[in-house]
Amino acid sequence: MAVIGASGRMGGEVCRAVEAADDLELVGRFDQGDDLGDLAGADVVVEFSVPDASPGNVAHCVDRGVDVVVGTTGWDDTRLESLRGTLAEHPGVGVLIAPNFAIGAILVMRFAQEAARFYESVEVIELHHPAKVDAPSGTAARTASLIGAARAEAGLGDVPDATTQDPGGARGARVDGVPVHSVRLRGLVAHQEVLFGGEGEMLTLRHDSFDRSSFMPGVLAGVRAIGDHPGLTVGLEHVLGLDD
Repeated sequence: MAVIGASGRMGGEVCRAVEAADDLELVGRFDQGDDLGDLAGADVVVEFSVPDASPGNVAHCVDRGVDVVVGTTGWDDTRLESLRGTLAEHPGVGVLIAPNFAIGAILVMRFAQEAARFYESVEVIELHHPAKVDAPSGTAARTASLIGAARAEAGLGDVPDATTQDPGGARGARVDGVPVHSVRLRGLVAHQEVLFGGEGEMLTLRHDSFDRSSFMPGVLAGVRAIGDHPGLTVGLEHVLGLDD
């Protein structure tokens, strides 16, 4: 396998994890400006670059029949639809795009989806290091989307909020009707809280990644499983048996 973005924080961690795995072999490391060429003969690529470069990198891999596990954020509906079109021309090739590879974060998303139908109020708070270039995080956006869909299915209306004046945007962004707040603070890595409120109670779901090594079991699970998932898969839960 090969890694695109190998000199980055996540890419470097992936390289070390692959080298430590008995059943995987790292054959290529690529970074910005490198010629991807034939991807060093890899049959799977892990892609951790930047949002502007990721679609082109993934398309290059797909065009060469190479499966891809993507951790780069910024994959909106337009980009996903374009990728589906590319994959349709290459049956048998698989791409896994995961907003988060930490098993605990995947479980929080699953738990939040289950809890969403029981509570009138919900808000998402994501906290990351200040070098993160996008907000809200892909994990927070995915969590809010899952909550929004679950609320709609349960017949819940808008989240109650009497705010009519917020010129500074203190109430945060709205993702599928769910308020999402982003914190960027030195010393943090990746953290998320989902707050559910009802009359007389609050439920808090929280996950903390204190080190990037926490993402590696999920990355390696994706690498090992992608060959059995042709086409586009969004979310690590689909290769962990949590999508029923």
